Amino acid sequence: MNGLRKTVDKIKPTFEKGGKLSALGSTFEAFESFLFVPKSTTVRGSHVRDSVDLKRVIIIAMFALIPSILFGMYNIGYQHNLAVGGDMGFWAIVWYGFLKILPLYLVTYIVGLAIEFGSAQIQGHEVNEGFLFTGLIIPLIVPVTVPLWMLALAVAFAVIIGKEVFSGTGMNIWNPALIARAFLFFSYPNQLSGDDVWVSLRKADVAVDGFSGATPLSQISGGLENVQYSISDMFFGFIPGSVGETSKLCILIGACILIYFGVASWKIMFSSVIGGLAVGALATALGATDVPAYYHLLMGGFLFGSVFMATDPVTAAQTECGKWIYGFLIGAIAVVIRLFNPGYPEGMMLAILLMNTFAPLIDHCVVNRNISKRLARAKTV
Repeated sequence: MNGLRKTVDKIKPTFEKGGKLSALGSTFEAFESFLFVPKSTTVRGSHVRDSVDLKRVIIIAMFALIPSILFGMYNIGYQHNLAVGGDMGFWAIVWYGFLKILPLYLVTYIVGLAIEFGSAQIQGHEVNEGFLFTGLIIPLIVPVTVPLWMLALAVAFAVIIGKEVFSGTGMNIWNPALIARAFLFFSYPNQLSGDDVWVSLRKADVAVDGFSGATPLSQISGGLENVQYSISDMFFGFIPGSVGETSKLCILIGACILIYFGVASWKIMFSSVIGGLAVGALATALGATDVPAYYHLLMGGFLFGSVFMATDPVTAAQTECGKWIYGFLIGAIAVVIRLFNPGYPEGMMLAILLMNTFAPLIDHCVVNRNISKRLARAKTV
């Protein structure tokens, strides 16, 4: 590492102000920050002296996604093997899944980082690490069969409209990964819904008779008796669905990592689960559905959204009380959409985006309430 550090220091003046390649200064700084801890520090004004910076937060969050990514690759090959009635071995299944998910990541990072670097060069500011995590999530929340050109458009829309128009990482109102999925869902609904988009089949493959790629969410719209998957299959993830959302076990492992390192709020995760269970139980008690409340945690992207997207520190509520309200409403709204909108069985995306919009208002109300309570106490003293 010392040799690499010396090499970087040697060529650094070329990219600094006055150097031949000073126009590419922000690009060089991005690669230097990726390789080493930045030497720049705050020189005036009060600030938090802490070892946890954006780079470390992003790395930990990306590490927490690894279990879902690895299982997602396996499940792609597993569902393909079931569909064609094959007898692929373990490593053949994993290799098939890897080859299917690799183009999704290549397109996502090439398009997203190109726009990030271009925007940084034009505006003359540093390249933030935020898209490294966003780019890791986007392929996990879309069907594996999504056309690559559609994915490229969605990523471009998410980065430009979802981030850069708000001045980049830390200033965006909505979660960029969900913006990409929302763009795909509303622009190309046929490629984001139905029973044929969740299982990868090559042109030469012929699905076995009676095979269906229907997800539990689409099956349950016709009643609990239509669900063909066991609770264990839904928990461990051996079901069709978006790449990273099927295995609840892997998601819970990621949640433990995020909570242990203090990267994500357990209050938002827990309250969103409580909100979903409360509405699900109420609907069951009133006879609106025969689906047990806990099924909503095992189906679709409810748990993935609660752990990895609702907890986004930029777009979520910031006050401690606000986090409870924010998370509860996300879970409650997601289940309401699932139960009463048969045309859109997965409600987590819309619930999070809606509450992203109202998160500042929630914090505003919480802060004003606290101020009012303190003023009232002061008057009584």
